[in-house]
Amino acid sequence: MTMETLPKTLEADEKFPESKDLLPSQTASSLCISSRSESVWTTTPRSNWEIYRKPIIIMSTGGTILLFGLVITFLAYTLNLGDKSRSIIKMIGPAFLSLGLMMLVCGLVWVPIIKKKQKQRQKSSFFQSLKSFLNC
Repeated sequence: MTMETLPKTLEADEKFPESKDLLPSQTASSLCISSRSESVWTTTPRSNWEIYRKPIIIMSTGGTILLFGLVITFLAYTLNLGDKSRSIIKMIGPAFLSLGLMMLVCGLVWVPIIKKKQKQRQKSSFFQSLKSFLNC
């Protein structure tokens, strides 16, 4: 049985030789090109705003949503509203509180991750320059 299946697979490869070209290459250059992270070779100095822009936006949005949730929750317990509107506001307020707190914490955690990544990138570029210096 194995002898019969082997020629069939060979025939399939002969019929579609372009399928071999579709296989991804595992060379270092193709991996660097296809990676989503920045390459060590193309680093350009970036300002702090460019580096920390996204976490700052996430933290400020989270803080705003958190404050909005606090105000809604406070108003739900202090205003004399109907039972239906009061129950709706009592559900919406904590939802905004939790969403805002989650976004705020995500932004706060993102900052040390970026700092660590920057240090690793600096070390990597230093070792790459040292390696190229020693190879010459």
